[in-house]
Amino acid sequence: MIARARVAAYDILCTVSAGKSDLPTALAQARASLPDERDRALTAEITAGVQRWRATLDHLIVQFSKRPIDKLDPEIVEILRLSAYQLLHLTRVPAAAVVDDAVDLTKKAGKRSASGFVNAVLRTIARKRSSLPLPPRPSDPADREAALDYLSITLSHPRWLAERWLERFGVDTAEAWMQFNNTPGSVTLRANRLQLTREALVERLAADDVLVHATTYAPDGLVVDEGHPLRGDGQERGLFVAQDEASQLVTLLAGDQPMTRVLDTCASPGGKTTAIAALMNGRGLLVACDVRDRRVDLLRRSVAASGAGNVRIVQADLLKPLPFGSTFECVLVDAPCSGLGTLRRDPDIRWRRRERDLAPLAAAELTMVRHAAEMVAPGGRLVYATCSSEPEENEDIAAAFLATMPGFTALHAGQATSRLAETLVDPSGHLRTQPHLHGLEAFFGAVFVRERSA
Repeated sequence: MIARARVAAYDILCTVSAGKSDLPTALAQARASLPDERDRALTAEITAGVQRWRATLDHLIVQFSKRPIDKLDPEIVEILRLSAYQLLHLTRVPAAAVVDDAVDLTKKAGKRSASGFVNAVLRTIARKRSSLPLPPRPSDPADREAALDYLSITLSHPRWLAERWLERFGVDTAEAWMQFNNTPGSVTLRANRLQLTREALVERLAADDVLVHATTYAPDGLVVDEGHPLRGDGQERGLFVAQDEASQLVTLLAGDQPMTRVLDTCASPGGKTTAIAALMNGRGLLVACDVRDRRVDLLRRSVAASGAGNVRIVQADLLKPLPFGSTFECVLVDAPCSGLGTLRRDPDIRWRRRERDLAPLAAAELTMVRHAAEMVAPGGRLVYATCSSEPEENEDIAAAFLATMPGFTALHAGQATSRLAETLVDPSGHLRTQPHLHGLEAFFGAVFVRERSA
């Protein structure tokens, strides 16, 4: 009998590769068919691992099968990918068991005639896994093609992105960034200060056998060392939010002092909204918006769990002028973007994004920040943030905004808040987290102030 987790992983990978779902959504939908938490964990590990190492796996499949990937049935490709990943990265499972499951899965998928082919390819991979034919790190950094082969195949990133990072950063930094992306991240929490301090949360988690340590830069963050905090009811009770440390830093740009009127324009799932509510001590008015019904529902649940009584939720599309008759002291735009700064957490993004996506995304982001700017009161601030690594969505948007929106000036991130480490601010005065420097996902934040006479 095929292991339940491998069947689930196969189904998820087929769904993601067909473009019918992203990986987090497909995993969430599969949970109902996996009542055993161990099966859920293994399914998540296999599917995320395949997405991280997909280019490497495909290269090996081609090398050992002598056939191009696009000449193989999609079902066979997914079976080979998930099985090869297990052979190379989950070595506690006997190779024979992995191969046998792959053959049975091939038959279950209605591809019985390919059973011998699958068996032969996987046995070859298992036999040669100590000397795999992968491009080595180039001895000459000036050898561009060799560097790109190494970065895109051996470190498994899209070649177009490898080209960009190689040109912008050089081999050493691009390599360090990609190695970061290929390493699973720890669970990171943010204490909900509306209910308890970070120190009190540490004690509550310890009582549930969850051990943590404080984040390096975020004042309310905790990194999980041992235990499973998300299996308990702490998040549902609003004691904490699962939120990346870099994401937590964005809300610091709203300022150190509580404000009375704040607008969070792209608010779902609610991590930043609830962080700002805590900064406001649950007082004043915090309006949180998003556009899709599902995201608004998720936002509403997050706010309710946090206990933030000063939040009002409005369904609104930031690609259009906002429906508010008065202005706000602070407006936050955590813009929908390429997500290329979060490839460690969301490994499937690297294969779903194309370079041609960046221009339309940037155009939409500039439209959004302009609409948000209309809601900023004189003397108020506008915060623009992304989880992108690419300049088109970051500093280029900041520059274009200032060039086309008179009455706004840039505010140095270090002046926007005293709680941001100097090393997180780039020479242009923007918040910029980078994996090779900070060990964090790549986030960007720019702050603008509306002139009082505007």
